[in-house]
Amino acid sequence: MSVRFALLGAGRIGKVHAKAIAANPDAELVVVADAFAVAADDLAKAYGCVVLDIDSIAADPNIDAVVICTPTDTHADLIEQFTVAGKAVFCEKPIDLSVERVRTCLGVVARHKGTLMVGFNRRFDPHFMAVKQAIVDGQIGAVEMVNIISRDPGPPPIDYIGRSGGIFRDMTIHDFDMARFLLGDEPILVTAHASVLVDKAIEAAGDFDSANIILETASGAQASISNSRRASYGYDQRIEVLGAQGLVSAENQRPVSIEIANGKGFTRPPLHDFFMTRYTEAYANEITSFIAAIGSGKAATPSGEDGLKALILAEAALRSVAEGRRVAVSEIAP
Repeated sequence: MSVRFALLGAGRIGKVHAKAIAANPDAELVVVADAFAVAADDLAKAYGCVVLDIDSIAADPNIDAVVICTPTDTHADLIEQFTVAGKAVFCEKPIDLSVERVRTCLGVVARHKGTLMVGFNRRFDPHFMAVKQAIVDGQIGAVEMVNIISRDPGPPPIDYIGRSGGIFRDMTIHDFDMARFLLGDEPILVTAHASVLVDKAIEAAGDFDSANIILETASGAQASISNSRRASYGYDQRIEVLGAQGLVSAENQRPVSIEIANGKGFTRPPLHDFFMTRYTEAYANEITSFIAAIGSGKAATPSGEDGLKALILAEAALRSVAEGRRVAVSEIAP
């Protein structure tokens, strides 16, 4: 049975998910909605579907699931609306910028026994999945240190900075989720340092563009995260996990993995230019996992609770920067 999808939001990430849905043999993109009519019409024409408004989608019994790619401040309301309407919900991160609002939203999902998956796509990247499997298989022993490098090729538009929730809630939140995924344990302490090195307009907007974070678990295991909004050499995505008995790592990926050696030295092609191409397989695998959860009736992963825990770590990092100290996660989530 094919899952009939509605896509809410026809922007950059919406187009990525539309491609993943259309390529899946067990899915059908039937409806698109967007506040900008031209964007909705263009995407609908590209995939042979129709344009409807939000309320019409919620009321349509022939739509099984929705993918929410709208602005962050609409996420929680839409999750609740479509959960109550009996639709399975996939929502891009974060669920909301407020921890309390996320908790309220998850309460609605729980009461209605809804299916909710949060878009932490990096868990589904084949390379990062292989790192996780090596850990699960015991190939490196108990995890002691995780190093995550995540650097964008350039900053987002300044008008986006103001509504994104800032670097920790918007960018690092992916790395907080990946740290939890690889540590296999919950961080209890957060130390963060952040500055503005790329664009002073980002500082004027109340945000940072360069950050380093250390997470610590009760066992003493650590995860370090390095973020920058400027990597002149491409989209920098690397992971290294040190265990008691060894090391497993995932290198940067390139559209073409070759190396040329000649009199000038050794050269390799450039990295992917951004997430749309670097994580193509991850987005496809993510949708496949969501469809499997719908079909089985089992909980989707990453869950709403995973989204909440990553947001709590973001809040702890913000407090650490603001107050110049190590912050206990329990201060944010007693």
